[in-house]
Amino acid sequence: MKYLTRTWGARWALVAACAAASIGSSAALAQDLKIGFVSTERILRDSQAAKAAQARLEQEFSRREREIDALGTQLRQATEKLEKDAPTLSESQRAARQRQIAELDRDFQRRRREFQEDLAQRRNEELQAVIERANRVIKQIAESEKYDLILQEAVYIAPKHDITDKVISGLNASK
Repeated sequence: MKYLTRTWGARWALVAACAAASIGSSAALAQDLKIGFVSTERILRDSQAAKAAQARLEQEFSRREREIDALGTQLRQATEKLEKDAPTLSESQRAARQRQIAELDRDFQRRRREFQEDLAQRRNEELQAVIERANRVIKQIAESEKYDLILQEAVYIAPKHDITDKVISGLNASK
């Protein structure tokens, strides 16, 4: 029984020594580890590349958006006119106008859905291009400044690790 107690005591001493050594070495390792953080949200909001992408999207889709808005106004006006004129219309006239309004509404809904799908697809393409350029800049910064790790998502990050401004500057400088 004494042998087991001595053996367990020696094992616990060995475990404690290993734990202390690993804590000490991990602290030394953490001091050598250079970490950076990049806010993708800020890059997509503040960089000139992202603003240019947004301007291209607005230019590309503004005409279609105005057409859809005009169609929506036309639909609303037709509905209001039907409600106003309904008491004086015959049943066949009212049914004909309701069919026209229903057809106009289907066209409006279809065009709006297609517009939203096209806009979402183009926005994703434009943002993906900005993100790819930003990732190249991040990699250049990581290599030139000897970063071991750069994160793009974190629950909390100390401001001293935030290199987003450097990335935005590098992204704005590279055209």
